[in-house]
Amino acid sequence: MQIKEKLHEVNCIYLNAAETGNPQGKIIIFLHGFPEHWYAWHQQLPYFADKGFRAIAPDQRGYNRSSKPGGVKAYTLPHLTADIAQFIQQQTHEKVVLVGHDWGAAVAWSVAAHYPQLLEKLVILNMPHPLVFHKHLRKNPKQVFKSMYAAFFQLPFLPEISNRAFNFKLLKTTMLKSALPHTFSKEDFVQYKEAWRKPKALRSMLNWYRAYKYQPYNSQEQIKVPTLLIWGKKDSFLNAAMAEPSKAMCRHAELVFLPNATHWLHHEYPHQINNLIYKFIQQPD
Repeated sequence: MQIKEKLHEVNCIYLNAAETGNPQGKIIIFLHGFPEHWYAWHQQLPYFADKGFRAIAPDQRGYNRSSKPGGVKAYTLPHLTADIAQFIQQQTHEKVVLVGHDWGAAVAWSVAAHYPQLLEKLVILNMPHPLVFHKHLRKNPKQVFKSMYAAFFQLPFLPEISNRAFNFKLLKTTMLKSALPHTFSKEDFVQYKEAWRKPKALRSMLNWYRAYKYQPYNSQEQIKVPTLLIWGKKDSFLNAAMAEPSKAMCRHAELVFLPNATHWLHHEYPHQINNLIYKFIQQPD
């Protein structure tokens, strides 16, 4: 099925979203992380369209064709969460399935905490519950080391310059070295570089990291939405020790470890990821 892109006005900005599948089908929404955009889910969208779903993957604010508001505080978690909550409400009056990876999963956690009435199921790929992440950043030396790149991103100007240099060599090399061999193709990086080149894109993407300290995740309640956590154990950025405590933050949760997968598990094992998500969605609440 053809994937079409469309701009949606939400929360005083525009979100570009890629969509395919049955217009009347159950909605499944995919949220990308850094430094990707909707294309991160190009192996998931057709699968769920073939299963009869209406499959949607927005470019989150600051990315690709979506709005790139100025100022760091435009990228705080409450703004990012409200974007997706309003986006969901524009699409349907029914509950949806929300899938997130990396930063997209951080937003998904927050949507589930603050807008549980919008979600039927929640699927998290390689991102701990934010409160668990905070704890490990304070007390787990392994996670502190893995997160050093995020500290670098707090600097002004230099991260933009270094990531843009030599045709985005640093971004590309980091993705290639942190993934299994042959995970990303030349075509993948054609897609990513086109998005990274857009005016204000790189700064806006980095502002997600810079803004989090201003308004971090603040819900102490358990996640009530039925949740599936899928975790690649060879993640270079996020310690697998955070997976079980994240499961404990949910009222009803399943945790699946993929022992040979990295942070980029949905690219490395798309068929397995798709099947796990589909099986979970089909389970009764």
